[in-house]
Amino acid sequence: MQRAVEELVQALETYRGRDKVIRTACYGAQLVGGVLCRDSSPDGSSRRLGRSLLLLSAQLSHCRTILRLFDDLSMLAYSHSYGLGATEEDLCVRGLSVLTNMADQLYYPCEHVAWAADAHLVPVQSQRWWLLSTVLWGTSLLLSILRSVRVVVLLKRKLQKCDRGEEDRSRVPGLCRQVKVELLSMVSNAADLCNAVHWMPPGFLWAGRFPEWTVGLMGTISSVIGLLKMSSSQSEA
Repeated sequence: MQRAVEELVQALETYRGRDKVIRTACYGAQLVGGVLCRDSSPDGSSRRLGRSLLLLSAQLSHCRTILRLFDDLSMLAYSHSYGLGATEEDLCVRGLSVLTNMADQLYYPCEHVAWAADAHLVPVQSQRWWLLSTVLWGTSLLLSILRSVRVVVLLKRKLQKCDRGEEDRSRVPGLCRQVKVELLSMVSNAADLCNAVHWMPPGFLWAGRFPEWTVGLMGTISSVIGLLKMSSSQSEA
């Protein structure tokens, strides 16, 4: 218990860690609130609590949107350091990574304009900018899933070479850990992609069909995986 509290405190002391905690709380509140709002008890107390949790979730989401106003430079620095992925061994992974970085880089200014429009800071319609930012987010998620699939295939090939004695078997534990990380990333990105499609205009796949609790469930799955990956990386460090 004490270790869990210490890890939570460490996470809250960093921007990325705090964002992951807020994200988990946001979607967790939406999940529970959505479930409670479906309650049909006569007194309605569960529905009132559910509505309050949904309002809390909306405020936490707005908080994250404002905090992302300052993410452009860090994303630009990462994209610049990665460049065209010269350090990647596989051309397919390199191309998918570069395209993902481009989608992520374009996402931030689009979201900023949408937020500014909602805040009446700029005289434009926010809806089209929110749609564009959602499309870019969904594109980034889809590219990330494809990249993870490719990485897992490459890692499996390396594991097969280790089994045949063509490569050092001492690499097996590390390769297996990398496979697990990529599989978790695929599940996380797939859950977020489900929500991204839900926020598309009606008529596109399952757009607009998720109830609140389903959106919260998908987001909670993704957020918890993010916390687990962060905790694992801190333990290894």
